[in-house]
Amino acid sequence: MNIPKVINSEEVYKGKIISIRKDTLTRGDGKHFIRETAVSSDAVAVVAMDEQRRILMIRQYRHPMGCPVWEIPAGKMDICGEKPEETAIRELQEETDTTAEDIKLLTIFYNSAGWTNEKTYVYLARNLKEVPEFKRENEEADIEKKWISLDDAYELVRTGKLADAKTVIGILLTFAANL
Repeated sequence: MNIPKVINSEEVYKGKIISIRKDTLTRGDGKHFIRETAVSSDAVAVVAMDEQRRILMIRQYRHPMGCPVWEIPAGKMDICGEKPEETAIRELQEETDTTAEDIKLLTIFYNSAGWTNEKTYVYLARNLKEVPEFKRENEEADIEKKWISLDDAYELVRTGKLADAKTVIGILLTFAANL
């Protein structure tokens, strides 16, 4: 495979959550082409499952979608030096007032390899415990929490009623593990 070579790269936008990079590439044939990349920190997602095979879902407003979305707890790896599993526990605590004694990596996936470098680490969290309530702000201030059986969650994914990618991947892998 002929891997294109970057001959020029420039940051055309810098925001709080993402930046946009414009790269000019060549395959060595004298022709150039441009690709734009949304540059972002990686993310984590957590399937928090209790002893009764229920998973903890949250519903929060997601601005790009223009509506609230049911999903598993998740968040950006935006603290320098924090390991993915540490971010997963922190996000679980911040979004659900729950922590886990056991956490296991289920998978890592590229969110959309055609336009962003972001990847997501998906964890299964077990042996859950409540922690003191976290002070939430912005869209997280209105997070709703709900426990749902893994079987019901699987059915919602299968019928397209749960469509968030990290949630779909986490539920399907947990269901397939037959825990």
